[in-house]
Order: sequence, then structure tokens, then C-alpha cells
Amino acid sequence: MTNEAKNFYDAIVIGGGPAGVSAAVYIASRGYRPIILEKNEIGGTIGKVSSVTHYLSVDSCETGESFKQKLENQLKVYNIEVLKEEVTEIDTENLLKKVSTKSGNEYFGKTIVLANGTSPRKLGILGESELTGKGVCSNPWKEGKDYAGKDIFVVGGADGAIKEAIYLAQFAKELSIIHFEDALGTIAEFKNRLEKLDNVKLYLHSRLTKINGESKIESVEITDEKTKEVKEIRCEGAGVFVYAGSIPNTKKYSKIELENGFIKVNPQMKTNIEGVFAAGDICCKDIRQVATAVSDGTIAGINAASYLKLI
Repeated sequence: MTNEAKNFYDAIVIGGGPAGVSAAVYIASRGYRPIILEKNEIGGTIGKVSSVTHYLSVDSCETGESFKQKLENQLKVYNIEVLKEEVTEIDTENLLKKVSTKSGNEYFGKTIVLANGTSPRKLGILGESELTGKGVCSNPWKEGKDYAGKDIFVVGGADGAIKEAIYLAQFAKELSIIHFEDALGTIAEFKNRLEKLDNVKLYLHSRLTKINGESKIESVEITDEKTKEVKEIRCEGAGVFVYAGSIPNTKKYSKIELENGFIKVNPQMKTNIEGVFAAGDICCKDIRQVATAVSDGTIAGINAASYLKLI
């Protein structure tokens, strides 16, 4: 058997978050053989959150980790192969599409579903990169307890940031929320829960502009957007969790039609290239939630299977 034959699949799903898993399950349920290529872990961004909220049928103690495990279990039920691969290029010129990876492998499929989501946006400030993993964090569920009794800073004021701030407050000596607007942009539920906490401090119309330290965070600098006053806060061993938006992972998709970096799709989740679908946060859309990602994946998977039936 040639290497090409071994790596042939009916469908190649790029990304193992809720959208990608949903697409793969629906493709497999219709008798086709999909593979998921995921550079990190199944679950994607949702696997790192402290809790999964507002998703119907999950219980009140559903964590990102437990949700991830459920996705993995469902993939096993359908015997869907998952490989840890970072995609470097896709070739969609022919009926048989090719996906190349960083490891040097090539995978071939009749259809592709692009579901590799977004990456967190960096602040681009001094100390951010140098202290990543030494205080600058990305996984509240796993890393929050490491800062018990320490100061914790959350950058951002939208739902995701405030939900994680509420979770992190249980560990923090003081939990500071830094947001560049005059008011938090979160839903009433999270705002009400936040107001009940007695160790939370708000820095509104402000930005985190510098993180100081070497092996750990020693201090942070916060700049007031209105007065331009810079305040340095000593916070040895603090944790900083950044929620500054996200960037679509579409740089490798040069032939795919984009809008503001996101993939344009029609109601069937089809891209401008025949046989190539997209689903989840990587797409142009107004709302990015687990529920909408699963919905996108469902639509993409069903239509990908219909496409396979016709060719």
C-alpha cells in the first residue's frame, strides 16, 4: 500500500473544536470516512475554559475539560481518526484535495472542512511574550489555582473575560479587571455575579501597557485612557489572563475567499471552492458560541456528505 493510499480519506476536517467534531460525526454517520487534523487538542478554545455556560443539556458543573472529554468519547463511538498535525498548506486545485502538514505528511480527501477557529489576540506589550508561562496565562481551569493567594489580573470586559474573572476570583487575593471602555460589555448574568464578589477591582477606560519581571511577574503598569496616567502595581508572582479578542486562523488559505480575515460561506457552509466547506469561529458571522459552532459543523458535515454522494 502506498503512502498516498494510506492517507486517503473521504473528508479531511481541519480543527478539532466543537465545529470540527460535529462535522466529522455527521460525515461518519452517513457512512463516509473522515479524519480530524488538530495541532493541539480536541476541544480547541472551549477545552480551556473554566465552565461551559448556556449550552443546552450540559449540567451546571460542565467544565471545558469535561466537555472536551465528551467530544473525544463521541469521536470514539464513530471510530473517527484524530491525528495531531499542524496544517501548512492545502491544495484544492483538483477533485482529490491535498493537505500538507508541518511533520511532512500529506493527506488526501475528496472534501475538506475548515474548522480550525481562531487564535487569541496578543496585547503586543513589553513583557507579554517574555513572561508567557511565567505568569501570563491562557488556561484558567488548569492555571488559576497556581495563583492562589496572589493578585490576578484579567484583561478584557466581554463575556468570556468576565466569566473567567468570576472563576479566578476564588483563588485571588485581589482580582483586577482591566478594560479599555467605560463599562464592562458583559451580559446581566455575569455582571450580577461579579457584583457579589468582594475581592474584585475594576480598572475601566484603562489598558495593561507593561508587565515587568523575569522568572515571574513582579509588577504591571496600567494606563488610564482618559488621563494618560500610568500606574505601576507591585504584584510579585501575579497571574495575568488576557482576553483581547481573537484572530482567524486563515493565513494558509490563500485561495479561499475571506472577509476581514474570516472565511465567507453560504448557508450550506460552502466556501468559494467546490468541495471545501468551513464551520465555526473561522467563518464570517455575528455570533461565536459553542452552540453556533456545533450548528455550523452540523450543516457543513451534512452538506459535505451530500457532496461526497454526488461525486
